[in-house]
Amino acid sequence: MNTAWKRERLARSATGDAGSRDLREVAWRLLPRGPGAILTGTLLVVFSFMGSEIVTLAAGESEDPRRAVTKATNSVIWRVAVFYLGSIFVVLTLLPWDSKAIADKGSYVAALDSIGIGHAGQVMNVIVLTAVLSCLNSGLYTASRMPFSLGERGDAPRSFARTNARGVPQTAILGSVVFGFLAVFFNYQWPETVFSFLLNSSGAVALFVWLVICGTQLKMRGIILRETPEKLTVRMWLFPYPTWATIGMISFVLVYMLAEPDAREQVTMSMPAAVVVVGIALIRERVGRKPEAQGGPPE
Repeated sequence: MNTAWKRERLARSATGDAGSRDLREVAWRLLPRGPGAILTGTLLVVFSFMGSEIVTLAAGESEDPRRAVTKATNSVIWRVAVFYLGSIFVVLTLLPWDSKAIADKGSYVAALDSIGIGHAGQVMNVIVLTAVLSCLNSGLYTASRMPFSLGERGDAPRSFARTNARGVPQTAILGSVVFGFLAVFFNYQWPETVFSFLLNSSGAVALFVWLVICGTQLKMRGIILRETPEKLTVRMWLFPYPTWATIGMISFVLVYMLAEPDAREQVTMSMPAAVVVVGIALIRERVGRKPEAQGGPPE
């Protein structure tokens, strides 16, 4: 039966009759590659959307943070639904899921070729280059705000917290740019050793950061409600159930990464980095408490 289905599928692909019927065929042959394919795809999706939370970081620096954060959060949802899910839906309606053209050219180039758009590869190259530059811009923004915040708290050199006349953390931005060029150099000089270590050691860090964000929300929201409830201007629906659901899903992804040979190294190398960061934070906190326990620093 499987052989007959493949023959029929190839015949339809050759005649161009596969596009609009493909969604029904996928529904009929649910999970053709098994449930593991969905889990593997989930890993790709999770890592593709790492950093999407920076929209709220930028919105928090606006003139009206409450309105901007709410608008930015909602916009991420509909943008993902339209540009990601919508584009994949269009590809599936134009091409069969097992089309060889998808593997050879890429899903979007193959879809554009199927409807007769010339120079589809060049079109996608322009789109990809624009997207990469956009990611670089947002990444530089986020990277500069991290040392700036650390400098303000005393966890990094105070020079990172300085701003110029226009309020721009110039030192933090330049430091981030220098590190970016160092990463490019490592990728060119030692792609299989140093750069591979940097890449793998940070592979699951974003998942750890999301877990910290969830834990922080659970704790800080309770503190705000008890002490200054008027400051809680942006409320999440059905709290705390979505937060606990997110913690459960992230934990599941981490466990699955340990079971997946291709992703296991990222978790095993990211965990020591996380342990080092947490250890340094605990040591700094303990050292900071000693003067308080002794009645303050000596004069």
